[in-house]
Amino acid sequence: MSIRELCTYTGIGEAKAISILAACELGKRRQAETPEERPDLGTATRIYNHMRPVMQDLYVEEFWALLMNQHYRLIKKVRISRGGITETPVDIRIVMKEAVLANCTILAVCHNRACEVMNIHFLDHVIVTDGQYYSFHEQGKC
Repeated sequence: MSIRELCTYTGIGEAKAISILAACELGKRRQAETPEERPDLGTATRIYNHMRPVMQDLYVEEFWALLMNQHYRLIKKVRISRGGITETPVDIRIVMKEAVLANCTILAVCHNRACEVMNIHFLDHVIVTDGQYYSFHEQGKC
């Protein structure tokens, strides 16, 4: 359909016709895109491999929350805080707010536990270092 054809309808001028055609084009482009694959973060190793590029060269402590669906697929990752050389403050209310707003059912954090209260499964607490990681879950401490 062209701008001229759209303008034949009552109430549609040139500006509105251009907007309609632009919206249609955006819809076509969006439909042609392949959806982004959500990574499966169901193990400490997968969490480590996902977060290592983000955290490996940091000079300060950061605390990240990984918000997942019931199939361990990442919904979103959120940096909750950024601190000093050896620590960063974390307000659990911010973590839980992000979890609830993302409708996540599984939560893991990278660098700790009010999940039971909100009925959100706490999968792991992974500390990422250069070339290795420590998983509280794998060590039986989570």
